[in-house]
Amino acid sequence: MTEPHATVILAISADGKIADAVRSPARFGSANDKAHLEQQVAASDAVLFGNGTLQAYGTTMRVISPELVKQREQQGKPPQPVQIVCSRSSQFDPNLRFFQQPVPRWLLTGQDSRERALPSPYAMTNSKFDRIIYAKTVGGEIDWIDAFQQLASFGIKRLAILGGGKLVASVLAAGLVDELWLTVCPLILGGADAPTPVEGEGFLANLAPKLELLAVKQVGQEVFLHYRVDR
Repeated sequence: MTEPHATVILAISADGKIADAVRSPARFGSANDKAHLEQQVAASDAVLFGNGTLQAYGTTMRVISPELVKQREQQGKPPQPVQIVCSRSSQFDPNLRFFQQPVPRWLLTGQDSRERALPSPYAMTNSKFDRIIYAKTVGGEIDWIDAFQQLASFGIKRLAILGGGKLVASVLAAGLVDELWLTVCPLILGGADAPTPVEGEGFLANLAPKLELLAVKQVGQEVFLHYRVDR
């Protein structure tokens, strides 16, 4: 079974940060960057993001442009791609606006989460998610090969990954990222603890994933970089 084609889409500061040191929601991208992100989301069957990203924003990027919605419908796709939250916990604040947005919602978690769920005022019923995917785990972490195979079995062919850095690092380390879109924004955030696009343990230089630059485009004060990952 063919795994989904995965594209990471992130906006970064000129010094390579995706948020400031206190992990505030990153809203430094311009209207051009937001439109670019919406186009990438509209071209996908599903959007994947971590629980930390959900907590930071409280919402997700859905397709709003009537033209993009029409394009999806002409391609035989539903108006909105599936929004997939990756989380080790199945407990969420039900007041997050995400749960009122008119989008299909899935939860991707580890198989051990079935037994780890604890009573909580934020415990969610299955009705908040249209589907829960329990992926195999290795050392307490999601087995991304298994997760991607399950996504493929549900018809997900193109997957947009919107962060955060730990999630991107995990999928990249599993060799499952095909492309990256990075928008370089004109500001410096600094901070040793400010999150970067790829976190985790990092890669040794001789083992680091290699990229092929496909396109460079300047729009206003931002630079859009499009890479292919050598898998």
